[in-house]
This record gives sequence, structure tokens and C-alpha cells, in this order.
Amino acid sequence: METGEDEVAVEIQDASTTSSPALEVELPTLIGPIPPISTSVRYINVSGLPSTEPKSRILEPVPPKSPLNGAPPAVTTPTPVAPVTGNQAGDDDEEENDADVYKAQTSEIESKKNRRKKRVVWFTIECIFFVLLMALLICSLLVNYLKSVRIWSIYLWRWCVLALVIFCGHIFTEFLINAIVILITRVFLLKRKVAYFLFAMKDSIQVDIWLSLILVAWALIINSEGRRSVESARIHSYIERVIVSTLVGAVIWTVKTFLVKLEGTRFHVRTYFDRIQESIFHQYILQALSGILNENETGHISFRRVGKGSKEQLINVNKLCKMKRENISSWTMGGLIQLIRNSGLPTHSVTDDIDEKENNSSIKDIESEAEAINSANRIFSKLAKPGSKYIEVDDLLAYMKREEVVKAIPLFEGAAETRMIKRSSFRKFVLKAYRERKFLAYSLNDSKTAIEELNKLSSAVVLVVIIIVWLLIMQITTNAALLVIFSQFLLVSFIFGNSLKTVFESLIFVFIVHPFDVGDRCEIDGVQMTVDEMNIMTTIFLKSDNQKVYYPNSQLAMKPIGNFNRSPEMMGDSVEFAIDFSTPLSSIAALKEQIKKYVESKPKHWSPSHSVQINEIVNMDKMILGLHLTHTINFQNSERGSRKSDLILELKRILEDLQIKYRLLHQEVHVKYIDEPRS
Repeated sequence: METGEDEVAVEIQDASTTSSPALEVELPTLIGPIPPISTSVRYINVSGLPSTEPKSRILEPVPPKSPLNGAPPAVTTPTPVAPVTGNQAGDDDEEENDADVYKAQTSEIESKKNRRKKRVVWFTIECIFFVLLMALLICSLLVNYLKSVRIWSIYLWRWCVLALVIFCGHIFTEFLINAIVILITRVFLLKRKVAYFLFAMKDSIQVDIWLSLILVAWALIINSEGRRSVESARIHSYIERVIVSTLVGAVIWTVKTFLVKLEGTRFHVRTYFDRIQESIFHQYILQALSGILNENETGHISFRRVGKGSKEQLINVNKLCKMKRENISSWTMGGLIQLIRNSGLPTHSVTDDIDEKENNSSIKDIESEAEAINSANRIFSKLAKPGSKYIEVDDLLAYMKREEVVKAIPLFEGAAETRMIKRSSFRKFVLKAYRERKFLAYSLNDSKTAIEELNKLSSAVVLVVIIIVWLLIMQITTNAALLVIFSQFLLVSFIFGNSLKTVFESLIFVFIVHPFDVGDRCEIDGVQMTVDEMNIMTTIFLKSDNQKVYYPNSQLAMKPIGNFNRSPEMMGDSVEFAIDFSTPLSSIAALKEQIKKYVESKPKHWSPSHSVQINEIVNMDKMILGLHLTHTINFQNSERGSRKSDLILELKRILEDLQIKYRLLHQEVHVKYIDEPRS
């Protein structure tokens, strides 16, 4: 792996401080500044109020109807505002009173301030302890009276050194970790891979180093004293076992954290890297054609997302598209995942007569399919020549490089053959990019939740192991006590064995098998459903009538699952119909020729390879024919039904033109008159 290629693939940095290392920069928050809230206003719980949002994440909200004619209002681009979450209102008319209605936005900002205050308080306390203990240590070495003071047959200065390590070791370990990070990021190879895990396990590593320093100080300073009583030796041995057992438990916990982080990173790279790569390239095309790209000093075109302050997120798309899954580092993958979770597809929300490059406030994210269609129409009108119904390659070269245009042309339906992009094809591309981005963000959020649940389960198991190891090292338990403990575990496993088996099967299904993601259309037990949400234990599906169905993952692991989204974009289809047995062979040949002409006239819908086969002859009165075709798409979306419907209507027209019909066989009917008996 070449680390240089990996370094320039993703750079998340501050525009005002480009010289600072990228490791120290956090992605900008999505919530804008909140106006001050009056303390005299009373707040109510809004959890029970009705919501206009759909109960499913993948369903689009229904646009409100006009009070005049009952029709949905025209799709317009609203004035840009900060992205919102939850039940926060997004209309300009309600921005003034937004602070008086909804107060939950300040929780994230307040929590960050509280964490910062706690760190400052702890650092101040540690500094005070350091000054006091250093003063006592100096006095114990210089003052004659304190030189001879002993506690448990150990001089006072030795206890002062141990107290310094215990109470002030956190400061030393924090500085040590920061120094190691700087050394790794500037000197060693594979720096981003190491730095990611180092930051993820920073607290655990600090505790390990701190406990190791305490153990070293105890062994070299306290236990090095030769003269001690039996009682003191017993106490020293007990304290030493406490330190060792705690250190062993901390190391086990660090190993658990490392394994969970490693599995989470591998899972994300294996499952989502290709989709993230494709989604970012789609975003790059959309931003390039919208005219909102940012070009850095080196000439590489990069993304720029306007956020709070002067921070920006830069991604070198050229390097990212050349990257392979095996070469992506954990640090880079984490930055890409955070970018997908916290951003959408940006576009301009103002008309084109405004200077788009200078008016950064006009950039907003596409938040619905209606906005996606509106943006597609606006961008198409901007790119196409006046009066033209197509976007030509020369129109794209004004915004993108030639090699980028070559990669982008096949993404538009029908453009690979004609080298021109229709309005409908461009609209489909923008809609697909929006849907894929939305579903990918939901999938990443669900995977984050699943990994957090996995971390909780593994923490519970590791905690039990640490307690057992601690008891063994402390020599508190005997063989009989261990036998009792393990017998209790055996009893618990007998009672909850089925539940543990279910949990284990669910973990294997979610992290190893992983047959679908959010938004995928699947077929289970002959029923087609769309994945709405994935959890550790259950998966939520939406049926065709939008009914939610909850499936336990342990049961899904035992079922065959068909995934249309992951199927190739060349899925087959067939239509069966019956014709009269007496149909001439010439009419059947003409039927095949007409079907061939129709299929070849629809290269965007059907592959040229098809066949008309006679499947069987029934009762010497009809022949069952089968028309077998290949779509140019998979069945993820609903286009299959409309295409097949058009095909059946065309087949009906061809049969009527050729006068090919089906008639029942002539049946002999015997009519007999029976006189009614007279009464």
C-alpha cells in the first residue's frame, strides 16, 4: 500500500488554518447558531403531538395541498437555512419564533461546553495536586525533620513520588499520547491506520500507561525497601496484587475495544466503500454541473461544504476514484463515513442570475425527491443550449475535465450510445443520486447503532471475564468457590442458552452475511418488501401497501433472501400467451419479426437478445408461446411494471394486426326435445 496516495485521498481541514494537522480537526456541526431563549417561556413535551413526517424513513413526505384547488403546490426552492433534524421547522416564516418553540437544539452545544468545562476543572485539580505534591517532595528531601519520617517503614519522599504518579499520571500520559500521535503522523509509515485506532482507544491506552507507571513506581520505589515487618509485607503484597489485577483488567478491556473497532472498520470497508465511492462521484458530478465546486491551489478539484465558521471538507475525487478497497485506511474511511452521515447533495437554491460562486449562502442540500427534480430541471436548463432538448458533451466540458466526462456519460440513460443527455435521463440520474445518498446515510447510521450494541454485548462478557481474572489474581477464591461460580454460569447458560444462540446468530447475520441494506428491495417467502431499518436483533421491512413487518434476524438467517438491488442490471423477464393451433407458420414468423422490431426500437429498456418459444400444445386446440426478454435494469425500482405493461400492450396490437386469435374447438351439441308429462 502506498501511503502517499492514501493521504491525499481525503483531507478534512480548516480553511483558515491549513497548516494544522488534519487529525486535530472535527467535522462542522450541522446545527447553526441558535438565538438566545427567554427563560420566561414554558416548554411542553412535543412527543405526543401529531407529525406530518411519514413513519417510515424511506418514504417521501406528502406535499401539502393548496387550499384553493386542492392540488399540490409547485415545487419551488426555499430560501437556504441550516439543515434541520427531527421535528424542527424549516420554513422562513417560523425562523423568528423557532427558539420559542423548540429548545432541544441547544443540547448538543451545551453538552460540548459541559465536557470542555469538566476537562478544564480536572486539569486544574491535577495541576494543584502536582504543585502540592512537588512541594511536599522537595521538603521531604531538604528538610531534616521530614527526611527521617517513615510510613510503614518507607520514607516519606517515596510515598510522595508514588502519589505524584497516581494523582498526576493522567497529565503525563495525555502528553505522551499526543507526542506519539505527532511522531506517528509525521515519521512512521501506515500513519493514518495507526492514528485512527490510537485516537479511538485513547482513553483505554492512557489508563494502561497510567497503571503501568503506578506498578513500576510501586515496584522500584516502594518494594525496593528491604526492611519491613511481616504485617507491612502482607499489606504490600496485597496492594501489589490489586495494581496488577487492575492493570490486567485494563489491558483486557483495551484488547476488547481494539477488536470491536477493527471489526467495525473492516465491516464498513467491506460493505460500504464501493457505495461511498460511487455516491461521492455522483455528488462531484452534481456539484460540478451546478457550478459550486471549489478548486484548491494545487489545481485538484475538491468538494466544499459551507458550514459553521470557516471549516470546509475537502475530498480529492480523482484519488478517491482510483483507490481500491484494500488500500483504504481506517482514518480515511472514518472521514468518508462521517461526511456521508452529516451532509447531503448540495445545490443552489437561488436563480442563476445571481453570482453563484460568491453567494455561498445560496447552497443547500436536496431534502426530497421534489427538490431533486426541481434541481435537475434547473441544471439541465442551465447546461443545454437555448432551444435544445439535449445536453451535449461540449456542454459538459465547460464544467468538467474530458476524462471525468468520459466516466460520467455512461451514468446517464441512453447517453453512452448517442453521446447526448435527455432531460428525463438527467432527471433520473439526480433522483438516483439522491435516493442512493439517503439510503446510504440511513445504512451507515444503522450500522453505527449495531456496532454500539455489539460493543455493549462484548463489554458485558469482558466485564465478567475481568472479574474472574481479578478474583484469581487476588487469590480470594478457592477451587471450591470457582466450582460454584462455574456451576452458576452453567445454570445461566442452560436457562438463557436459546437467547444467547439467537443473539449469536443475529450478530453473524448482520456483520458477516449482511444480505441487504436500507432501501434494498428483497423477496422473502415469495413476498417483495423494502428494507426500512436494520438492527441487531430485528429488521423492519415495508410491504407494497406500506405495512411494516418485523422479522427476527435469527429467522432471516434460515431463509433464502432475494435482493434486487444487488442483482445485475440485466434481469430476465417473460410473458406467456396462447394462440390458436391452426395459426399459420407464416403468421408466427411475422409475429416474431414484429416483436424483434419492437425490442430493437427500445434499446434503453430491453436487451436485443430475446426469444419467442413454443412451450407446449394443449388439447390440439392452442399453443402456449413464451416471450423471454432481458431488461437493462434490475427490479429495485418500479420501472419493471411500466415496461412490461407497455410490452404487453404492444404485443396485443401486433396480434390484432396479424389477426392471430385463439378459438375454442368446435363442440358437438345434441339437442333433444322431451315432452312434458300431462297431469
